[in-house]
This record gives sequence, structure tokens and C-alpha cells, in this order.
Amino acid sequence: MSEKEASTEELIPPSQEMTEEELNTRADILKRIERTLNKIRPYIQADGGDVQLVDYLDGVVYVSMLGACAGCMAIDTTLNEGIQAILIDEVPEVKQVRMIQTTPYGYY
Repeated sequence: MSEKEASTEELIPPSQEMTEEELNTRADILKRIERTLNKIRPYIQADGGDVQLVDYLDGVVYVSMLGACAGCMAIDTTLNEGIQAILIDEVPEVKQVRMIQTTPYGYY
């Protein structure tokens, strides 16, 4: 796995229960992340790919790259200089973007 890839084991939420305020904050962050991804999605789709929001935990956005992006050699550039840079700029809570690999059987 590359430095920007993550496994699903990292997506296991903390064992503690979230308060209603924390849940509302997380929902707001996820909404802003999705809104930002929707702004850049047409550019990714123009090259035959797509990006899917998988999760957000502790400042890290987990995405899945689909279509032509899934096997593209420029994926690190797309993640670092594209998706991550824009998300960090528009959603201050975001510190990093990591890619989750997909298979026909789910994520790994």
C-alpha cells in the first residue's frame, strides 16, 4: 500500500460513544467535505474517473478513487495537489486525505 492508502481497519470508529454535539459537528464536516468534492468531481470525471467519500475521522478524509482514477499512475498527484489541497483549503478541519483501495468485494 502506498503512503496515501489506508486499510479499513483504520476506519473502525473509536470505542467511546459520541455526544449529540459531536455527531452534529461530524455531520456538518461530512456535508462540507461532500460539497467540496462535488465542486471538483466534474474535473475528475472529465478524465474518466470519480472520487467517492468513504469516511472522515480525526482530521483524515478517506476516499475511494473510481473508474480511470483507480489504476492511474498520477493518483498521488491527484490526491496531494488536487483533492487534499482543495479540501484543506475549504474545510479547515481536514488535515489529510487517504485513499481506500476498492475491490469487487468491498474496501481493503
